[in-house]
Amino acid sequence: METFESLVRTEFAPKNTFLNTASSGLLPARTVAALQEAAALRADGSALDPLFADVEAARASFARLAGVPVGRVAAGSSVSAYTGLVAASLPAGAEVLTAEDDFASVVNPFHVRTDLKVRAVPLERIAESVRPGTALVAVSAAQSADGRIADLPALREAAREHGARTYVDFSQAAGWLPMDAQAYDYTASVCYKWLLGPHGAGFLVVPEDFGGLTPILAGWVAGEHPWDSCYGPVAELAHSARRFDLPPAVFSYAGLRRSLELIEELGVDAVHAHDLALADRFRAGLAGLGHEALPALGSAIVSVPGLGRLQPELGKAGIQVSNRAGNLRASFHLYNTPADVDRLLDVLSS
Repeated sequence: METFESLVRTEFAPKNTFLNTASSGLLPARTVAALQEAAALRADGSALDPLFADVEAARASFARLAGVPVGRVAAGSSVSAYTGLVAASLPAGAEVLTAEDDFASVVNPFHVRTDLKVRAVPLERIAESVRPGTALVAVSAAQSADGRIADLPALREAAREHGARTYVDFSQAAGWLPMDAQAYDYTASVCYKWLLGPHGAGFLVVPEDFGGLTPILAGWVAGEHPWDSCYGPVAELAHSARRFDLPPAVFSYAGLRRSLELIEELGVDAVHAHDLALADRFRAGLAGLGHEALPALGSAIVSVPGLGRLQPELGKAGIQVSNRAGNLRASFHLYNTPADVDRLLDVLSS
């Protein structure tokens, strides 16, 4: 019987110390094989029907991870497109509440609409800052810059009390942090980070009644019968969230299907425990070296002020991390081990 460790060893064999999942995750071996098989179909001139089947399998797998019916999940490619769709649904003058310095894809489409009132507050105050007249609260579940986790239950209750809708980006959380998309109006996630997929695939979760969204980006794939919707106006939009689909990067979804299968096999709860144990080990080691990470309780992302300048040096030593606003950002995922943490600490201590 395969264990967590043996399954991970089967799928990953990095040639360096990779601690940068918050930028992009490693591809499992099964995903690499699926991408090669998909490319071969195209090169051989074979029918691409299996690749469209992969889109639907990936959608169903993500729905299970997100805890929602598959009919609430739209397939696309980017958070900014999803944010733009939500922004377009708001009436002029609507107030949107965001977190200060959240990722641009989560907030910028609201700012582009100059007729909206966008208000930014510190992440820790976002729930208490919902007020009468707030139409939408938009926030990342985990902050890209430093790993801080939003108090989503408090935010949900505050939004409910004031009649505001909620939009949560799970891009830095889905795959290691248990996810309950059912609890929010809209959620989005790209899949090339903690979900271990190729670039070019992502999902939007919408309410069963679509939450007032208009499918302004709809093309042929958004039809109830896509292959009958290729020419002229789409006669019948999909009855499910597929009406918000964007034309899929089918190669990416062929790989993503296998990546999501692996996450499901391992279990998000097990990944969560594994990742947090490594992040806590790193924080404790930093303290022993006289460094203090930015506060981010319960996060797999650790950001250390002032050490971002070491990123090129660490890269030369075979350790992949990020430099974010002068902070060293290390992110720990299922393929990392205590030895990876200790190697980073050893280099930082030298």
